[in-house]
Amino acid sequence: MIQTDARGPVTVLTIDRPQRRNAVDHATLEALVGAIDACGDDVRALVLTGAGGHFCAGADLSGVEDASFTALLRSVLDGLRLAPFVTIAAADGAALGAGTQLAIACDLRVATPQAGFGIPAGRLGLAVDLWSVERLAQLAGHGPARSMLLAAEVVSGEQAHALGLVQRLGTLDDALGWAATIAELAPLTLRAHKAALEARPDAAAALEQAWASEDLQEGLAAFRERRRPAFRAR
Repeated sequence: MIQTDARGPVTVLTIDRPQRRNAVDHATLEALVGAIDACGDDVRALVLTGAGGHFCAGADLSGVEDASFTALLRSVLDGLRLAPFVTIAAADGAALGAGTQLAIACDLRVATPQAGFGIPAGRLGLAVDLWSVERLAQLAGHGPARSMLLAAEVVSGEQAHALGLVQRLGTLDDALGWAATIAELAPLTLRAHKAALEARPDAAAALEQAWASEDLQEGLAAFRERRRPAFRAR
């Protein structure tokens, strides 16, 4: 259902329901919450992807019985958004509905040109939450977000890249390479920047922590000595 692969400081979470194009149900969302929460202090970056050529085709409507599904989905979105490490969505194939929501909850997105992002809720009588609407408009632009939300249009990975919704075109391997590079950066700096980007109340405290950290001294020493820094998040 959810496969966890720890690769040093990078953790890969794979939604593994290829028979449903990785559509998520209650059990899958519960497993995602648990997998994100289980990431320890040694995790510097997380890559979320899907098995079998698709990221996530949305909500598995055969497994959505009540409003508890939206509460569970909210927990996953918050987990990705508020995680103390950088989260990257690696998308291929369908990334629709809840799939798009999962992708935009991540800090960064890598997608193949053939990936498809969209919110087809209008075809089903569903509605996504206010945060997802605002986040999509922020990342893709108000015009494209309106087309996706009000006309149920799907944008390709290539189009999403042109809009800035996707930061890089590429495969899972490309996302993993990027995550490995990010994992070498100062984690307290990234936490502070992430808190600021999310306009979180703890952003100022995170900034002060980074400036007062041993990692800052390590970074300055490494710069002077022309070597690679070894950051320890302290």
